[in-house]
Amino acid sequence: MTNAPTRAGGPARGHLVLRSAVIAALGGLLFGFDTAVISGTTDALQRVFSLSAGGLGFTVATALIGTIVGAAATGIWKPADLFGRKKVLYAIGILYVVSALGSALAPEWVSFMVLRFVGGLGVGAAAAVAPIYNAEVSPPKIRGRMVGLFQFNIVLGILLAYLSNYVVLHLAPEATAWRWMFGIEALPALAFVLLLVLVPESPRWLMKVGRVAEADRVIAALTAGPDEAREVHEEIAEAIETDGAESGAKFFTRSHRKVILLAFAIAAFNQLSGINAVLYYAPSIFASAGMGESASFLSSGGVGAINLISTMLALLVIDRFGRRKLMLVGSFGYLVTLGLLAAIFLSHRDGFSGAASLLVVVVVMLFVAAHAFGQGAVIWVFISEIFPISIRARGQAFGSLVHWGFAAAISWIFPLLAEVVGGGMAFAFFFACMIGQLVWVLLMMPETKGVPLEKLQGVLGVHDGAEDTPRYPADPTRSHED
Repeated sequence: MTNAPTRAGGPARGHLVLRSAVIAALGGLLFGFDTAVISGTTDALQRVFSLSAGGLGFTVATALIGTIVGAAATGIWKPADLFGRKKVLYAIGILYVVSALGSALAPEWVSFMVLRFVGGLGVGAAAAVAPIYNAEVSPPKIRGRMVGLFQFNIVLGILLAYLSNYVVLHLAPEATAWRWMFGIEALPALAFVLLLVLVPESPRWLMKVGRVAEADRVIAALTAGPDEAREVHEEIAEAIETDGAESGAKFFTRSHRKVILLAFAIAAFNQLSGINAVLYYAPSIFASAGMGESASFLSSGGVGAINLISTMLALLVIDRFGRRKLMLVGSFGYLVTLGLLAAIFLSHRDGFSGAASLLVVVVVMLFVAAHAFGQGAVIWVFISEIFPISIRARGQAFGSLVHWGFAAAISWIFPLLAEVVGGGMAFAFFFACMIGQLVWVLLMMPETKGVPLEKLQGVLGVHDGAEDTPRYPADPTRSHED
């Protein structure tokens, strides 16, 4: 084994960890902005491109199809494993810049769709790479918060998109306002690309590809002292040796089955809640509840603010309470709010009063709060933790692929579903799906807080060549409390 590092970064260590995690997580801000900005343009797109309800759904889903391709490409071709996490983050930033400017300047529907697809590629890759990077540069005790910064930035991006849309709606000419809404994203995208020069490469990836001396320097800068640096080095080296990462481990094997199913379940349930349908069509949902255009846009901004505040609260407690407890709170919140939304829309098919419209806004905000405190805060943290290093990049890509596959399907059919059967039945469908999530959390979801990444493989019962794996305990980290 190569000698472990013997020096450490001293007081600068905490600053480097935070700086690296914050900058990488800005990919999430662009993720959120890119996916939510279209919510303010749906009416204009339908008018300018003469789209039916199904055509509008497909147009909105185009970027999401791009996320599926981006996530799949990240998992199949493994650019994060081949070229490093940092280089892929650079490429993601460039995709965002191209998509923002191209979507704003697109002369017709086909070119607009192509440029939105390009942005989707960046979103899919960001969801697969940025959480891995943050998990790999963060100490176990704060890993949930550091990886959770990605989700924080997603919801911050959503809020900024809503507020940006509201401002543009009042400042830009009506005919071109939708173009400005898309084009503004180029500014934060360019800032992300420029800031990446300030972060190091993941030490786990550096050791995985044999650049041990460079990895030791990064580990020393990220840890508090020689002892911690040596421990981190030895844990990574042991994990790489055990997993056979250097020879390319297979992904779909029996020993990986349970973690694959865990990633599939949390990613699928995330979108079966209806969250992206609500975020993408928030102004339309509020308009269908009787609100005017300006009020609908302003209410969407309120949704974004609630999303951000709830995510901040979740990140403060995710490493104390754990991932599973947050999921339980969020699951109960889903059931209450989705049940109310279904009841409100079903009982007001002939029109909404002012009080009913206001109630829809309040319940939608509570729904978003339940999502942000539970699923929203947990999903990317959980997926980034559960896979062993030999398949971690592919595991994150797989989770992202499932997430965006369901997002694209639901966002595509939601306008048509609402038109055919009404919003009430659509929300009732999401309610039924969230009963399934609650059962899954209660019976199958393990706790991962506070366990070093290199030890989670054993905690979760993932053993190469094992004929069977143990049943997940309700709290397998009980002996690893902070």
